[in-house]
Amino acid sequence: MPTYEYKREDGTTFEKLQGINDAPLTECPETGQKVRRIISGGAGVVYKGTGFYVTDYKNGNGSSKKSTDNGSEKSSESKETAPKAEKE
Repeated sequence: MPTYEYKREDGTTFEKLQGINDAPLTECPETGQKVRRIISGGAGVVYKGTGFYVTDYKNGNGSSKKSTDNGSEKSSESKETAPKAEKE
């Protein structure tokens, strides 16, 4: 449920937790003054975690690169040439 901000006739403000489909308040529940719902900046964006990376995006220049070496270094290192036995 969103929190709405209201301004009283005397200029003071208060917040009220209401459902989206609820009708806006016309008077303050504490003082009985007439109130008007005002547009507030909201909570803003909260960034959590270590950050954003180019690879976080679905398309564009930020596509992730796949490895193309297919283990070629590993296979070349593991192949050792043994001297061939000569036939006599």
